[in-house]
Amino acid sequence: MSSPSSTKPDTSAAAPLTGDGGTAAPAGKVKLPPVVWLLGAIAFIMGTSEFVVSGLLPQISGTLGVSISSAGMLITAFAVGMMIGAPVMSIATQRLPRRSALVAALLVFAAGHVVSALSSNLGLALVGRVAAALGNGTFWAVGAVVATAAAGPAASTRATGVMVGGITLANIVGVPLGTAAGQLGGWQTPFWMLAAFAVAAAVVVARRVPADTTRADSSLRAETAALKHPRLWLVYLATALIQAGIMGAYSYVAPLLTERAHLATAVVPLAMLGFGIGALAGTTVGGRLGDRRPYTTLIPATAVTAVILGAITLWATNSVVAVVLVVLLGAAGFANNPIVVGEVVHIAGAGRSLPMALATSAFQVGIATGSWIGGIALTSSLGLKGPSLVGFAFALAALLPLGLLAASHRKTESARS
Repeated sequence: MSSPSSTKPDTSAAAPLTGDGGTAAPAGKVKLPPVVWLLGAIAFIMGTSEFVVSGLLPQISGTLGVSISSAGMLITAFAVGMMIGAPVMSIATQRLPRRSALVAALLVFAAGHVVSALSSNLGLALVGRVAAALGNGTFWAVGAVVATAAAGPAASTRATGVMVGGITLANIVGVPLGTAAGQLGGWQTPFWMLAAFAVAAAVVVARRVPADTTRADSSLRAETAALKHPRLWLVYLATALIQAGIMGAYSYVAPLLTERAHLATAVVPLAMLGFGIGALAGTTVGGRLGDRRPYTTLIPATAVTAVILGAITLWATNSVVAVVLVVLLGAAGFANNPIVVGEVVHIAGAGRSLPMALATSAFQVGIATGSWIGGIALTSSLGLKGPSLVGFAFALAALLPLGLLAASHRKTESARS
């Protein structure tokens, strides 16, 4: 499919997708440079930070003296910071030395976690979360360019896969371990750990990432021209709605499991581990099935996500059923991620950083909206059923833009044949 600038799409855009939206490795084995694995490790840190709060809401609310739904604003604040930070920093860092931008991003990220850990009230904790999110947005705006440039054209898709794989691994390992650490040593413990890891990563980046003052190959005009395709905005809308559906429920997984399903607090990290494993399975299967038939995979996966959220609303009072449904939510919900990211590449054209940054923003819009409205529902008369019911409504709404995209896709394919 041609990009809005009338250039032919890069053939790599049609390569099979992996995990969280990267494309499959090329046929020839190409050894990735160490800097790519370093950036993948940093992505693991960033991903852990974003989602670890979900498992610590009861502890945070108790320490700060606010309700659980108010503490959930820490999730929303991070998402809003990412939503704004990714596209803004994609533009702002176009002419900056990439190594310097990465170091600054990590230090801002670390400082945000220190501020949150030292907070005695919710307002200051929110400031810290926004600062950390801006650092995260800067990392993604610059890191993807550094990784693909270091790997070269023959392995650029594998390099991207390593970075986004760090987020998936964070859901499986980092978030459960961070939740457990927060339960044992206080909710501030994972914040201090993440700040320390970020500072250490900044030192390694300063020593290992080559100095580079090269400007981006793509001009701002070309980047903005790629945004003129209407289908691209339908993909962004569908992405936001799907994420709002998942995170509307998952943001409040701790009270769901402990108060509604009557599980012990110590079991929550294990259930979150199950969610992460489900997410890894979902992204893998979605990437493979959705490569050639994106919408015949996306629409059923989204419909199944809605069914699971409805089942959580109705039947999550049993501990075993609740855990199984949480795992299935990760699998069905995350099956969509590599496909929507792949559609952004197909529509906007390969190598466009601003459309990809806005895809990141679309994910964060969904996370922020879902966690915010889910929190409101939690404090309403719906109680513990509220967040999953909100998620159910968002997942159903996502089927509308997906249906329009599928119809447009079929029309395009028919015109080509």
